[in-house]
This record gives sequence, C-alpha cells and structure tokens, in this order.
Amino acid sequence: MRHLILCLFASFMLLAGCSGHPVRHLASDASLIKPGESTRQDVVRFLGEPDGRRTVSADVEEYIYYQDKDGLLRKLPLVGSWADPQGYEMILVTLEGDMVKGCEFRVFNESDRDWLNDFTWEEVK
Repeated sequence: MRHLILCLFASFMLLAGCSGHPVRHLASDASLIKPGESTRQDVVRFLGEPDGRRTVSADVEEYIYYQDKDGLLRKLPLVGSWADPQGYEMILVTLEGDMVKGCEFRVFNESDRDWLNDFTWEEVK
C-alpha cells in the first residue's frame, strides 16, 4: 500500500511539471508588423489587445505590449512564482489613424541600471 501511494505521489508530481501555459514570443511577433503596410486591425490580430495604450496627439496613438523575462528560478515549479523576473521585453507600436507608423522591439535587463551604483556623482550648484 505504501509503495502504491509513493508511486501515485511521484506520478502526480511529474504530471504537475508538465502543465503548460500559452507563451508569447514578442520578438517574432514584432516582425509581423510592417510600418506603412500594417493596419490597426492587423496589430490586434497578430498581437492581441495591447497591455497599454497612450494617446500622443489627436491622430497618433501608441500600443504597448510587454512580457517579463523569466530567469532560471522563475521556471521552477512551486517556487518560480516567488522569484523576480530578470527584466522584460516590450513592443511599442505607433499608429497614425488606422495605419502603423512605427514598430519598435526593446529588451530591458535588471542589470541595465547597475551603472547608477558605480558612478561617482558630483553635486551641481
């Protein structure tokens, strides 16, 4: 009986590690958007609803898509949800009317701001 419970527990733990979730690949998604050719409907079809929107002027709007970059600890089952992300990726789509005017893919790492700790600051008078 004890052997059966141990086998069931091991099987449950192995199957729990196989659970999946949908993954977005922002770098490849950004390549689907062509400035001057793609429309607002194309952007929503390829990338989905934006994570953020910003109105720049009466005719210009920006859609923002972002995703956390997972480090090694974030990929572990059970403890991964407590680990901080290593950075994030972002797509910034600029729309003028219904036409895409620009599409930028950006990557931000946690270490990008390390220079703040190393820089010798001088007081400005």
